[in-house]
Amino acid sequence: MRPLVAIVGRPNVGKSMLFNKLTGQRLSIVEDTPGVTRDRLYAPCEWLGRKFDLVDTGGIEPRTDDEILLFMRTQAEIAIQNATVIIFLCDIKTGLTASDQEVANMLLKSGKPVVLAVNKMDQTGPTNPDIYEFYNLGLGDPVAVSAVHGHGTGDLLDACLDYFPPEDDETEDPDLIKVAIIGKPNVGKSSLVNRILGEERVIVSNVAGTTRDAVDSFFENEKGKYLFIDTAGMRKKSKVDDRVEKFSVLRGTMAIERCDVCLILIDANEGVTEQDTKVAGLAHDAGKACIIVVNKWDAVEKDDKTMDKMREDIRRDLSYMTYAPILFISALTGQRVDRLFDLINYVNEQAAMRITTGMLNNVLADATARVQPPTDRGRRLKIYYMTQVGVKPPHFVCFCNNAELFHFSYRRYLENQIRTTFGLEGTPVKLTVREKGEKEG
Repeated sequence: MRPLVAIVGRPNVGKSMLFNKLTGQRLSIVEDTPGVTRDRLYAPCEWLGRKFDLVDTGGIEPRTDDEILLFMRTQAEIAIQNATVIIFLCDIKTGLTASDQEVANMLLKSGKPVVLAVNKMDQTGPTNPDIYEFYNLGLGDPVAVSAVHGHGTGDLLDACLDYFPPEDDETEDPDLIKVAIIGKPNVGKSSLVNRILGEERVIVSNVAGTTRDAVDSFFENEKGKYLFIDTAGMRKKSKVDDRVEKFSVLRGTMAIERCDVCLILIDANEGVTEQDTKVAGLAHDAGKACIIVVNKWDAVEKDDKTMDKMREDIRRDLSYMTYAPILFISALTGQRVDRLFDLINYVNEQAAMRITTGMLNNVLADATARVQPPTDRGRRLKIYYMTQVGVKPPHFVCFCNNAELFHFSYRRYLENQIRTTFGLEGTPVKLTVREKGEKEG
């Protein structure tokens, strides 16, 4: 495993700003409101050729009755337990506070190596003498940094590197399957991650919009190795007026981009809503392998026809996704959650399937003999051959005499023939049509 560096501190000292500066990407939501970063947030980072993971935590509020702030404190504590080294960030503008002292005592108790950093040292030139009061924390020499300008970040990372274990092979595992859990708010995404991991990894609260960032969790069992990405619930665009929410939708979209498999969660009590069709459409358009997961199945009153009826409704409402298997689960009770792993492995393999040109053209010859290609004003579509040019999703190119004659319905017919022969369950299929110049003899 790669070393893990956790950035901790009380709210509003600039942890997310520093996280973004060190990772070089706008991954963490930066807003001047205390408590914006609620879950732990990971990103890969590199310094002097050494790769490691950086985690941004919610601000630690030592004494609080606020439910969300208590959650954030617990999250930060879990990050501290898992960290190789901790960056404790303070703020020169507010000076040393009693809360800083309490957080420092908590860190000292953890026994983990701590690098003390004092943020908002934005002026160049002589060092601001106020930095010296931070020696009172008993954490050694403070490193002066400016998260806004990047001053001092090199010294900070140098200090962290001193605590890293010797380097072994830390390349990304080719067997790792990245799984994004997507859906509208409050459908049970975080509860599912926690059920799988068996630890309170993600904030679970029935306040809609609790998870604002996409959060990564590694999990391994006898079925394989997985990275679960719990994404913020995606709301309708009209309701996304809060700037923080806007970033969350963007984050969900980014999570879809970097995953191999999407679990599309649907609330069994509500069925497929308009918002679900939008979320599923994002995964479909991105060409990702998908599984439709109906959660909260324990809360539905059932008879022997309920499941079939629900399956029919889903197939009708998500008609562009007939390829996606449907699984009925309960994150709360754990019902059928263990079946997810076989399905994830299966659809991931299907999305990576390669079919030889010879086999494809046998299917093509059979399909065109069964249903003649369309004609228009005496011109008939001729399809010369088909070949696969990519995977994830499987991408096929058809060469023909006239692309205009290649009607959408015939394209769908060919796609269905390919699926009937080779399966390709759980993955979209991309079919590109190209014209080939005909030489008349």
